[in-house]
Amino acid sequence: MLTILSMFYYICLRRRSRSGTRGEALTSRRAVESGQRAVVPVSVELEQYAKEVLDFSSHYGSENSMSYTMWNLAGVPNVYPSSGDFTQAAVFRTYGKWWQQCASTPPPFRRTPKDFHSRDYIELGFEEPVYPTAVEVLETYYPGAIVQILACSHNPFSQNPPTDVRWEVLWSGEPTKALTPQARQFSPSIKLISFPTNLLRLEVNSSLLDYYTELDAVILHGVKYRPLPALYKLHVIDINDVSDGEEELSDLAFRQGSDGKIQRTENGYFDKLPYELIQLILSHLTLPDLCRLAQSCKLLYQHCCDPLQYTQLSLQPYWARLSDASLGHLQSRCTLLQRLNLSWTGNRGALSLTGFSSFMKACGHNLVSLELSCCHFLNEACLDVISQTCPELQELNLSSCDRLHPPAFTHISKLTSLRRLVLYRTKIEQTAILSILTFCIQLRHLNLGSCCRIDDYDVVASMLAARCRSLCSLDLWRCRNLTDRGITELVSGCRMLEELDLGWCPTLQSSTGCFQHLARSLPRLRKLFLTANRTVCDSDIEELAANCPSLQHLDILGTRLVNAVSLKKLLQSCPSLLLLDVSFCSQIDMRAVQELGSLFPNVAIKKSFTQ
Repeated sequence: MLTILSMFYYICLRRRSRSGTRGEALTSRRAVESGQRAVVPVSVELEQYAKEVLDFSSHYGSENSMSYTMWNLAGVPNVYPSSGDFTQAAVFRTYGKWWQQCASTPPPFRRTPKDFHSRDYIELGFEEPVYPTAVEVLETYYPGAIVQILACSHNPFSQNPPTDVRWEVLWSGEPTKALTPQARQFSPSIKLISFPTNLLRLEVNSSLLDYYTELDAVILHGVKYRPLPALYKLHVIDINDVSDGEEELSDLAFRQGSDGKIQRTENGYFDKLPYELIQLILSHLTLPDLCRLAQSCKLLYQHCCDPLQYTQLSLQPYWARLSDASLGHLQSRCTLLQRLNLSWTGNRGALSLTGFSSFMKACGHNLVSLELSCCHFLNEACLDVISQTCPELQELNLSSCDRLHPPAFTHISKLTSLRRLVLYRTKIEQTAILSILTFCIQLRHLNLGSCCRIDDYDVVASMLAARCRSLCSLDLWRCRNLTDRGITELVSGCRMLEELDLGWCPTLQSSTGCFQHLARSLPRLRKLFLTANRTVCDSDIEELAANCPSLQHLDILGTRLVNAVSLKKLLQSCPSLLLLDVSFCSQIDMRAVQELGSLFPNVAIKKSFTQ
C-alpha cells in the first residue's frame, strides 16, 4: 500500500500541482511512507454567527430597508424556531420554475455541467478564522434550496489585498423540496479543509419550492488548529491547465515497429468519421472535459480547439477557478463567440481590466449576448471596452453589479442594437437611463428593479412610451416614485407589453383608475405583479378577467379589497393562468383558497402564513 501511495505522490510531483511547494510535497510523502502522524493540538471548538453579509446575488427586499433582505442573515436568529413568512428573514428574489418560463428569460447556455445547480448565492464573513467542523443554516420557511456550501482562504476583514484566493466546497447536493414548509436546522456533513476560514458562501436553487425560501442565521463551528493531518492533494486538471502549444501534446497515433523505428498508425475509427460528426460528439462535453481531451493527442487537440465549439461559453460554473490566465488560454478558441456568460466571476482580484479587455477585444466582435451578473471587477473602463468591441451586442445583464459607479452606465447607450438589458440592483441614475432609452430603441426587455437612484420614474415611463414601442417586458420592482401618470403614458405607448412588474411600488393608487386602464390597454399581458399594493380592488381584477385572457402569472399579495368572487371570475376567464399569489389578502382565507384550488387544479394559488 505504501508503494502505491508513493507512486501517486511521485506522479503528483511531476505535475504542475498548486496545492503546495515541492518541498511541502516531499515532506508529506515522507510522512506517509514512514507512517508518521501530525500531533493534533488540543483545541476548543468555536461557535460563531455571521458578522457581516459581504455579497449576494439578489434579495426580495429593498436596498433602503431591512425587511426581507439578505442583511438579515448577519447576527443571531431573529425568527427561528418559529416558522412562516417574516420580514426579519433573508429572502431571495425568485422561487419555482415559472420564473424561467417567462419570455424575458434567455435560453440556457449549452455545456452547463449537470451538477451545477446554483441560481443565487450569499457570502458571509465571520469574526474568527477557523478550521470548519460544522455549518448550521437556520431555515424558517420552505427549506431545501441550499445546494452548495463553500469556504474561502481569504480573510475578508484583512487590510491586505487578496492573493492566491482558494475556494473549497464543504458540501454540495441537488435541489430538494422538504415535505413541510416548517422551520428546520440544516447541518450537512462537511468536508475537512486544509486552511482556516472566516468566509462562507451559500449557493441556492429554489426551483423546486412552492414559495420563497427564508433563512434566519448561519452558524460556523470550527477549531483554531488543524484537526487532522492533510494528505497531499492530487493534481486536478482544470481550464487553467490548457495550453495552445502543440509541443506539449503527445500524438498517440504512433507506435514502434519491429525494426525499432517509429511508425505512424491510423487513428482507428476516428479517421473514418466525418469532421462534422466528431464535432457533434464533442459538443456534448463540458468545458473542463473538452480541455482535458485536447491534451490527449494532436487529432483531438485540433477538434477541441475548433472555434465552432465555442460559439457559446458559460464560465459561471467555474467562477471559483477563473482567472486572467484562463481567459488567455481560451482566447484563441473564441473568435466566433456569440454568447458569453461571465456571471459571478472575477471577484477578489481574479480578473483584471487588462485580462478582461484583452479577451473582449479578441473575441467580442460577434458577441450578441453577454451575462455579467455580480461581476464586481467591472468598472467604467470595462463598460467602455464592451461598447467599443461588441457592436452587435443584443443582450446585456449587469444584475447586482452594485459597485459600478453611476457614470459607467452612460457607455451602454452606444450599444444601439440592444434588445435585452438587465440593470437590477445597480446604481444607474436618471441621466444615464434616459440616454440609453434615447439611442437603444430596439429594446424588448428591460429590468430596472431596485434601481433606487432614478429620481423620476414617470419621466422614464414617458421616454419608454415614446422610444421603445416594441417593449415586451418591463421590471420596475420597488421603484419608489412611479405614479398613475407614468403608468398611463407607458401602457398607451408600449402596447406590446407581455410582462409588467409593479411590485412594491407604493405611489400607485387604484382609485386613479390606472390599473383598469392598464388592463384595457395590454391585451397581450401574461405576467402582472402588483405585489404589496393595498389598493388593488375587485374592479381591477374584473378588468383583467375581461381584457387579458392570456394572463399566466398574477401577484396581488397584500391587497385588502379583493374577494373570492372576483378571483373566481378571473380564473374562469384566464385558462392559461398558472400562478396566483394572494398571500396576506385579508378577504381571502385558506378555505377560499382550497375551494378555488379544487375548482382550478392547474393553478398554483399561493397563500403564505406566519405563526
